[in-house]
Amino acid sequence: MSASPGKSTNPHIRTELPGPKARAMIERDTRVASPSYPRDYPFVISHGRGAEVWDVDGNRFLDFAAGIAVCSTGHAHPKVVAAVQEAAAKFLHISSDYWHEGMTALAERLSALVPLGEPGMSFFCQSGTESVEGALKLARYVTGRGRILAFLGSFHGRTMGSLALTSSKYTQQAGFFPTMPGVTHVPYPNSYRPLFAGSDQGRAVLDYIRMLFERNVPAQEVAAIVVEPLQGEGGYLVPPAGFLAGLRRICDEHGILLVFDEVQSGVGRTGKMFCAEHSGVKPDIMTLAKGLGSGMPIGAVVAKQSLMKQWKKGAHGNTFGGNPLCCAAANVTLDLVREQYAANAAGVGAHFMKRLAELKSQYPCIGDLRGLGLMIGVELIEKDGAPARALVDRLLHAAWRNGLLLLSCGVSTLRFMPPLCVSEAEVDEAMGCLRRALDEALAAKA
Repeated sequence: MSASPGKSTNPHIRTELPGPKARAMIERDTRVASPSYPRDYPFVISHGRGAEVWDVDGNRFLDFAAGIAVCSTGHAHPKVVAAVQEAAAKFLHISSDYWHEGMTALAERLSALVPLGEPGMSFFCQSGTESVEGALKLARYVTGRGRILAFLGSFHGRTMGSLALTSSKYTQQAGFFPTMPGVTHVPYPNSYRPLFAGSDQGRAVLDYIRMLFERNVPAQEVAAIVVEPLQGEGGYLVPPAGFLAGLRRICDEHGILLVFDEVQSGVGRTGKMFCAEHSGVKPDIMTLAKGLGSGMPIGAVVAKQSLMKQWKKGAHGNTFGGNPLCCAAANVTLDLVREQYAANAAGVGAHFMKRLAELKSQYPCIGDLRGLGLMIGVELIEKDGAPARALVDRLLHAAWRNGLLLLSCGVSTLRFMPPLCVSEAEVDEAMGCLRRALDEALAAKA
């Protein structure tokens, strides 16, 4: 980690980066924290508000990573903070062995909101990986089957069951073999970088799954197909029209459960409450986390009542699921997203896509632009069309030096996932930062 090669032209950046307080904090952390955290550029946060964050040296940044799509209502939304404070003053924990109003109210809200085709029931946990683990256990339990289909490029978590599904980077599984057995991966349809012949990559993948069922994977042994309705870590890939409906038909034909992992795409991120609503396809089980709690650690397995009711007492459980502070944050988050922020994600997202399309027309290194709402991917390429891996890395660091926090995904894709409260003015400011960063990153290569 090195300081900026020159003073930033962004007036909000007041020191070299990282500043002296940030360097001191990182030095302390290096001695005591696990090196496994996938950290990139050296940003050390002090506080945040909305889409803005400040580091410990007083430099202000626009946060277009939002804690990996977690801070859905922005940093420290006053209504979320007030709800957490009110809950904390009553009790901090009771465990899921008992009942409390916030947990039941949240389950009622999700039953009504999650598009399953029938009332839903929820199991609460603390994270996305736990919600996927719960979905896997439920699917195996109610079907009596052991196999799972997942998709190349997917990210479903890092615990041993969810890790078996995850395949966005080989480093995530390296050193942990064997993971949970019974998982078969198939390609996720990518129209920009097609793996199959033909223009309809969605149909090609569906045909591939049917071929697997004929030759390698007995369909009658498959408990579930687990899919992200907009693939996140794999490159922010929007599936072709009809693909998710085709998966639904395959599942119905063979008695397989369809699981939508909406840990990243859910709770307003794509301009609707859930990404599933764009296709109209109803899963049997949905996993949620990230933006559900506006930063508080909460996850949920939401399943059709007819499925969840089959779990016997003691079949699954945890200690911290349904924590009162997290449920309070989630209930307020759902209110805010339903009342204003899903619509804001759709409107500001359209403005953002328009501005990015203008940038694409001016920079040949931008190969593809895709996304829904405020879940947007920009794939960078070399002159020959190959993924521009090194450029992405340089650009992430240059963006940070220019006051913009970003993350990457896929092989060479920048991902934009600002808080759902972000304004068009903040998007325009971010575009200025991005343009300066892109010029720096390209010049550094030259």
